[in-house]
Amino acid sequence: MAISHNTLAFTFGMLGNVISFLVFLAPISTFYRIYKKKSTEGFQSLPYLVALFSSVLWLYYALLKKDAFLLLTINSFGCVIEIIYIILFIIYASRDARNITFKLFMAMNVSSFALIVLVTQFAVHGPLRVQVLGWICVSIAVSVFAAPLSIVAQVVRTKSVEFMPFNLSFTLTLSAVMWFGYGLFLKDICIALPNVLGFALGLLQMLLYGIYRKGDMKVTKETKLPLEPLRNVVVENPLGTGEVFPVEENQQGKKIKEKREEKEKEKSEEPNDCAV
Repeated sequence: MAISHNTLAFTFGMLGNVISFLVFLAPISTFYRIYKKKSTEGFQSLPYLVALFSSVLWLYYALLKKDAFLLLTINSFGCVIEIIYIILFIIYASRDARNITFKLFMAMNVSSFALIVLVTQFAVHGPLRVQVLGWICVSIAVSVFAAPLSIVAQVVRTKSVEFMPFNLSFTLTLSAVMWFGYGLFLKDICIALPNVLGFALGLLQMLLYGIYRKGDMKVTKETKLPLEPLRNVVVENPLGTGEVFPVEENQQGKKIKEKREEKEKEKSEEPNDCAV
C-alpha cells in the first residue's frame, strides 16, 4: 500500500523537529561560557535576535496556514529558547552592547514584525495573506544565508577549515533535507524553497571540508589552556534561523601568524643601505 503524502510530511516534519531542536540547544555551551566568565566577550546578540525574528515569523505563518502543526511546534520552542538566550546576553553584556541589543530588538523584533502583521492583516486578504507572509519568510530565510557564505569564502581564501567544523555542515544538510521533504509533501513551496539553498550550501561546505582538511592545521599534541579565545561561527538552520557556535582558535597557528606578521613588519622598517 502506498504511503500517503500526509504520512510522509509528518515523518519528515518530526525528524526536522528533532534536528532543529538540537540546533536550537547548541548555543547552550556559548551561554555557559558567558555565565562562567560573567561577560559576553566578543559575542554579538544579532544572530539570536535574527533567530527570534525568524522563529516568530514562521510561527505566525504556521498559525495563518493552519495545517503546518510541526512548523508551529518547533518555532514555538525556538521563540522561547531565543528569548532566554537574549535575556542572558543582556544580563552579562556591557552597557554599549546592551544598548545596541535593545535598539536592534525594538527595530527588528518589534517594529518590523508589527509592520508585517499590519500589512498582512489589513492590506491583503484571503489566501493571498498566507502567500505574502510565506514569501516574506522565504526572503528573510535566504537573506541570512550571508553569514555561512562568508565562512565558505574564508575557507577558500585561507585554505583552512578551522572555523567550519564538519558536524555543523552535516547538521545543516540533514536539517535541509528534512524540512524540504516536509514542505514538498505538504505542497508548500515557501517551506521547501529555502531548504534547496540550505542543502546546496551544506553540500558545498562538506565538499570544501574534504578538499581543505588535509592542508589544514597540523595539530600538535599540546595542552590547551582553559577558556581559550573563541571564534563566532554562524550556522544557518534551513528554516531561516541562524545559530552561533563557539569554535576554539588554533593557538599554535595563531602564534605562527603573529610571528610572521612581526617579521614582515620589521623587514619593511629596515633602512635601505644602498649607496647612491
